[in-house]
Amino acid sequence: MIFTRRAAAVAAASLAVCASLTACDDDTVPDPLPDTAPDTVPNAAPERLRAVVQERYDFDPTSFTQGLEVDQDGSLLVGTGQEGESRIYRRSLDGAESQSVDLDPELFGEGITRVGDALWQLTWQDNTAIRRDASTLEETGRVSYEGEGWGLCNRGEELIFSDGSAELRRMDPDSLEERERFRVTSDGAPVTGLNELECVGDDIYANVFTTTDIVRIDANSGEVTALIDASALPNHASPDPNNVLNGIAHLPGTDEFLLAGKRWPDLYRVTFEPADGQSG
Repeated sequence: MIFTRRAAAVAAASLAVCASLTACDDDTVPDPLPDTAPDTVPNAAPERLRAVVQERYDFDPTSFTQGLEVDQDGSLLVGTGQEGESRIYRRSLDGAESQSVDLDPELFGEGITRVGDALWQLTWQDNTAIRRDASTLEETGRVSYEGEGWGLCNRGEELIFSDGSAELRRMDPDSLEERERFRVTSDGAPVTGLNELECVGDDIYANVFTTTDIVRIDANSGEVTALIDASALPNHASPDPNNVLNGIAHLPGTDEFLLAGKRWPDLYRVTFEPADGQSG
């Protein structure tokens, strides 16, 4: 997805959500869902965390990063966007690229996730998901879905799918058929702009579109359990409203994550620590 004037028209409706986050850009939040009163009393206030950089790696500054995942062998899978530029590729942490497959030039690539021997890659407004061989990255099939595709992550028995709204979808891992949708809320208010996703146990981590915020979501209730401020990460991309933080991948067996951005020349290994902490 990219910055559009359409987003500015709904900024006023998103102010309540932005107030609970750390760096929400009023001009670039997608359409919120209709605001409704919560059915239950909101849970405790979300934990406030910050991203602390542990190490920096070189990253491809031409990659309009839309999906980031650590594969089973420790390599990185990266999905990129923009028509005529979208691709999926595999690289190591030290920057060595080993595989790359371009999308059809009319497609705008989005989120990715691995499911067994397969890998799914979404597209933005083409209503199409591409199924790939996880080893070769070559296409093996396509399926359709309703609406826009943004982020995707794997919870084992289900995939979680975002479309830029305050709703997430539960999808079948094999067919990508939709099972149900659930709303993401923070203190009872819907959180719009949910973008790239990473599933870790019962938690879903989501970049919030155009901001330096990440939310941690309870995968069962949809409640935001943590607000993560990643504004301390240096953004060395060329000036462009589209070149924002996007891309989150958990490093298995650790409490660390990799964070990237659209056309960012840097990839960061980070930990999420209490916002009032002094370490790091």
